[in-house]
Amino acid sequence: MALALMVLPIGAQAGDSLKLSTWNLDWLTTRPQGDPALPADVMPRSAAELDRLAYYARRLAPDIAALEEIDSAQLAARLFPAPRYRILLSDDTVVQKVALAVRADLPVVRHADVTALDVYPPTAPRHLRAGLDLTVGSGADSLRILVVHLKAGCRDSSATTRNRPVCRTLLRQIAVVQDWIMERQDEGEAFVVMGDFNRLLAPDDPAWRSLTENGPLTLATAGRASPCAQGSYFIDHIMAGGPARDWLQPGSLRVMLYRENGRDDATRLSDHCPVSVRLSPP
Repeated sequence: MALALMVLPIGAQAGDSLKLSTWNLDWLTTRPQGDPALPADVMPRSAAELDRLAYYARRLAPDIAALEEIDSAQLAARLFPAPRYRILLSDDTVVQKVALAVRADLPVVRHADVTALDVYPPTAPRHLRAGLDLTVGSGADSLRILVVHLKAGCRDSSATTRNRPVCRTLLRQIAVVQDWIMERQDEGEAFVVMGDFNRLLAPDDPAWRSLTENGPLTLATAGRASPCAQGSYFIDHIMAGGPARDWLQPGSLRVMLYRENGRDDATRLSDHCPVSVRLSPP
């Protein structure tokens, strides 16, 4: 089932709901082409392309947005500016950091980054992305959020992929996310894990079975196909656990498409589309 965008104007609220989004911004950096930290084919966005991304961010109008593949808080604020938003960025040294843009009036508590997601040894030439761990809100409606961007290259558990080293790496990261989820469930917290999992999660998938081992989760993208990638299944996911499972509004999953879809300038914006849901805290 393909999903299309439903747009609310900036500042509009659907009752007391919260709009959560995850958006992979595809190597959003100001580093010049040829920088040793970048693949050879990665170029910084032009000012016009940044303006276009900011336009789509305004159309998206999230209350809370997980961002992946972003190099600095300044770039995140270019899309989600003050005073409407505050930006929180992971502290690791990779170019493809994760971040959260949060509506400025929402209270936020930042927890230590989940650095265990970098399952590579300290001597590795490159490192994997940490997770960003925060609590948004206070009291009965507080929501614990983990933003992740897991290892690419292991989208499923087919016989041709499951024994590849990259799959072993991703499943080690899944075990770290599983531990974080188990802690939240044991503490009775409402929580969401969202971001780029680089995995087609499904009921028979070993990764999904691991994540749900300690209790049920609701995967907003389950059984859905994204119109962003010509009907392929999602790798960008939003999953809710604990009391937040009951806060997730049925049928609220949306995908924002770029008007440039099918043209080269759409690919220059990002190879992922923003995915969003709505929650109704008590």
